[in-house]
Amino acid sequence: MLEDIAMRFFVLFLTSVNLFAQEQPVLLKASTMLDGKGGVQHNVTVVVEGGTIRSVGASSPAHGVTYNLAGLALMPGLIDTHVHLAPHFGPNGKVAGGRGESPATELGYALENAYADLMAGVTTVQSVGSPIDRDVREAIKRGVLPGPRVLTSVRQITDTRSTPDQLRELVRQTKADGADLIKLFASKNFRDGGAQTMSDDQILAVCQEARAQGLRVLVHVYSSHAIMSVSQAGCTSVEHGTLIDDEALRFLAAHGTYFDPNIGVVAQNYVINKDKFIGTGGFTEESIKGTETRLIPASLEMFKRALAVKGLKFVFGTDAVAGAHGHNAEELIYRVQKGGQDSSAAIVSGTSVSAESLNMSKRIGVVAEGMDADLIAVEGDPLRDITALRRVVFVMKGGKVYKSPAR
Repeated sequence: MLEDIAMRFFVLFLTSVNLFAQEQPVLLKASTMLDGKGGVQHNVTVVVEGGTIRSVGASSPAHGVTYNLAGLALMPGLIDTHVHLAPHFGPNGKVAGGRGESPATELGYALENAYADLMAGVTTVQSVGSPIDRDVREAIKRGVLPGPRVLTSVRQITDTRSTPDQLRELVRQTKADGADLIKLFASKNFRDGGAQTMSDDQILAVCQEARAQGLRVLVHVYSSHAIMSVSQAGCTSVEHGTLIDDEALRFLAAHGTYFDPNIGVVAQNYVINKDKFIGTGGFTEESIKGTETRLIPASLEMFKRALAVKGLKFVFGTDAVAGAHGHNAEELIYRVQKGGQDSSAAIVSGTSVSAESLNMSKRIGVVAEGMDADLIAVEGDPLRDITALRRVVFVMKGGKVYKSPAR
């Protein structure tokens, strides 16, 4: 197993050794460019140098490495604000991740998931649940292995017995352990009714301490009262929220809390791969059936109501686990095709709005001078056919090209 993993990453390394930041400019000549904020330009040349976008316009320098993206749509790399890199399907075909595996094995699988996300056009992920995410983040940051930019919560805060002071200490410890953000569980899951599990005081303690430490807070939460408590406490983002009512949706919008409904990938993935999940982690034939017949329809109905709430800030998160990595764009496709979201709004949510939610709007999520060169190109026009997001043929992260058509 370890030899197989090592060989796969050696091959990945060989395919990427020539992709490190180049001294000469890189010229991307695109027929169509989506800027990530709703703007569209045509016949554009984007000049990248030293990992940064140096210019966006019709003119270009006389020298440089040119990628001809004619017939393609150039846009910012997608930003998935909610994934889990560690879970994977093990040798027995069942979901695994962290139990009974060596750290090297777990790291290898997590890096494979990260690579799948990058090749699907996701240049930044926020992985919220495992200490192994730190190692993935650092390995990719060193530039030896290809993968998206990784942000991690290192762990999840779930203990409902902790006092507010103990929770504050855990937030401080999580930061000391290298976390980029905090992941909090404040309610039960949908199939268990979504009742609030953390008190308002506990939620407030976590969110206040996180802000004091310069960290954001993502909250797993389903029921309306818990959602409003999370928003009132100043937490960054509400995840899931399937049981939310219209009052709580308006509350989120009024308080500027980001909303990440996770309606198009994770539940469907459980159904598609049900045989690999049943018998692990509390998954049963009955629970998967409930996911298919109750959770998926309820989530779609909720999303349609949420779209009608003015000013609600949607971000792009998939909750991707084993089997879902590399299929991230299905979330945006589902939101458009089934939920009725405008294609441009969906793309903006997956780029500039998601960057804003990460406090990274000055670096990523927009094609503009001075931004990090995280760029992808897709076959077709995603504004007219959102499924173009499935056809990623060019991937650049930090000025390094990881995937490209023939020049």
